Amino acid sequence: MNQTNHTPIAIIGAGLGGLTLARVLHVHGIKSTIYEAEASEHARTQGGMLDIHEDNGQLALKAADLFEEFLDIIHAGGQATRLLDKEGNILFDESDDGTGGRPEVLRGDLRQILINSLPTDTIQWGHKVKETSSLGDGHHLLTFANGLSVTTDLLVGADGAWSRVRPLVSEAKPVYTGTSFIETYLFDSDNRHKASAEIVGSGALFALAPEKGIVTHRETNGVLHTYVALSKPKDWIEKIDFSDPAKALVNVADEFNDWAPELRALIAEGETAAPRPVHSLPANHKWTRVPGVTLLGDAAHLMAPSGEGANLAMYDGAELGKAIAAHPGDIEAALLVYEKELFTRSASAAIDAEVIFKACYGDNAPESLLEFFKNVEPAN
Repeated sequence: MNQTNHTPIAIIGAGLGGLTLARVLHVHGIKSTIYEAEASEHARTQGGMLDIHEDNGQLALKAADLFEEFLDIIHAGGQATRLLDKEGNILFDESDDGTGGRPEVLRGDLRQILINSLPTDTIQWGHKVKETSSLGDGHHLLTFANGLSVTTDLLVGADGAWSRVRPLVSEAKPVYTGTSFIETYLFDSDNRHKASAEIVGSGALFALAPEKGIVTHRETNGVLHTYVALSKPKDWIEKIDFSDPAKALVNVADEFNDWAPELRALIAEGETAAPRPVHSLPANHKWTRVPGVTLLGDAAHLMAPSGEGANLAMYDGAELGKAIAAHPGDIEAALLVYEKELFTRSASAAIDAEVIFKACYGDNAPESLLEFFKNVEPAN
């Protein structure tokens, strides 16, 4: 029989939120253990640009004492934003002068900073949660697919949309929003895909029409990272065979036959293809206090993509870490403080996310997003 170990604080998931929590706890001299399903930190790519916001993500990095390291990985020019219609006409074009409050970084670079900041034994790789159960009095038992198990005084679900921890506190399940993304890449674009590279520019491109869109970020080394959005029934995307990326992208590109060639090429010439159906939890998702367990990030407030997800996850982690440090020996007091604020900011962010998502892919796109851009602070 395998021995059951004990850890005072068990964090499920080595994403940005879980790592930030562990780091803030470490800054305050509090030990925690992260259990991550992936075999190692290099098990898969962690690509994608993130704009890290002054009012949440950057505050979290300051609480984690990692702000200077963050400044070193900023992608210069990444805050530039361009909005096009399907014919390729530029409706909005804002450059990055370096003064904006939402600098862009690669998710993988940011994650690596957090991983490197933790003691080597903090993250237990290859620990996929198989079962969670309450032992009473706020204690929980975790059983992993590798046969190991652990008990804990505080269980934190930082394990994303399909959290294995969430059912301990909530019956809510993610619901399909009616929109799916297809993720793809163009590599060495400045040499191999010049027309597409030119139309994207130095930062983010939004090319939109009602119920569909192409959102592309320029990453380092000439990489163009694209999410193709389509409002379709879920079974439409499930019928596409993504094991053959070229064939799959032909099916997707057929939905954009009347778009500008250099925009359509972002899809048709893609070198990878992965389906990303968009799900969300109710905007007002909350739960009654359950002793010894809580959630953060997408596990707590999964919402439509709006640029806030990673920022909120890190901020959740930092706020939970600070609350635990401020209430030594009293986890329940810390969780009461944390969840009260969590529910308020999550509901507000979810409502805002729905507005932005509708502006991008609703009946009035792209004019609706243009109007949104005109009514927000410059560059942010």
